[in-house]
Amino acid sequence: MASRVGAFAFITLCFTLELAWQGTAKPLLPAVFVFGDSMVDVGNNNFIEKCNISCKANYPHFGVDYPNHAPTGRFSNGYNMADQLAQLLHFDESPPPFLSMSNASLITQMSTGINFASGGSGLLDVTGNGPVCTQVLSMTEQVGNFTNLARMWGHADLISRSLIFINTGNNDLFEYTDFKDRNCDHNNREFLQSLMASYTRFLKDLYGAGARKFSVVSPSLVGCCPSQRLIAHDPKNPRDVDKYGCFAAANDLSRQLYPMIASMLQDLSLELPGMSYSLADSIKMVESVFNNTTTPSYRRAAVEGRLALVGVTPRLPCAITAATTCSGMTTIRPTP
Repeated sequence: MASRVGAFAFITLCFTLELAWQGTAKPLLPAVFVFGDSMVDVGNNNFIEKCNISCKANYPHFGVDYPNHAPTGRFSNGYNMADQLAQLLHFDESPPPFLSMSNASLITQMSTGINFASGGSGLLDVTGNGPVCTQVLSMTEQVGNFTNLARMWGHADLISRSLIFINTGNNDLFEYTDFKDRNCDHNNREFLQSLMASYTRFLKDLYGAGARKFSVVSPSLVGCCPSQRLIAHDPKNPRDVDKYGCFAAANDLSRQLYPMIASMLQDLSLELPGMSYSLADSIKMVESVFNNTTTPSYRRAAVEGRLALVGVTPRLPCAITAATTCSGMTTIRPTP
């Protein structure tokens, strides 16, 4: 069973589920298992000694809207996507990070879920393990950690009723566009096919460990991230930009990758008995934000937060020592 979830359909579904089960204390699924990158990492990188600080989020101003205003390793001002999905399923927040627990605790925690995600990681093993981050948990390691625990735990029936949540592929596109800029012989199609080969392998490994329910988020418009916009607007070597003022080549890759992921998931659901999935189109989600950023507060957030929204070019990278929060944050968005 497959479903393509667009921007508004996905959001509507989430709120519908929340209203339908409002007041129900019991989680709607036995467990949630999370895989991917910084969009869903809740602190695994904190425990990787060789991981550079630029790929960690355990310092201010991360977590400024999290309970107790504490930076936890989430690359967010508060709860991230993994937390919000878990809360819609009536868990308190995302399950804890894999690296924060002892072996004995990990086995116990399998009954309600574990977050294996690592900021900076991607579908390829080399992604994130270069000069920017130095060391992260690759998707191969994340999936391997899960399958090892699933084998030791032995409750495949519970895993089959639980949710596998995946957000990955963004960092592969980041690193590829940077490399391709220096190596024009690289082939886009071959690169994207290599991502799909890895993705297929990971999903089959998860399925082999008992997983049947998959929620997948596609890579977003990576060319609109501040670092990519800085590349595109480099006065010494300017690149083509799209209508949003973003790095066009990077966004083109995102748009090419989405239908490949959709096709892969559809094919796997036909091949693997009992597999069901949803695919969230985060490109449409981001475009809906860009196309509706007409209020002054959104434009102010873009400038002060260096978030590169609505055609505002960031003047500086998000340097750790220079980072500041937006003035009047609660007038822009008063919730975590």
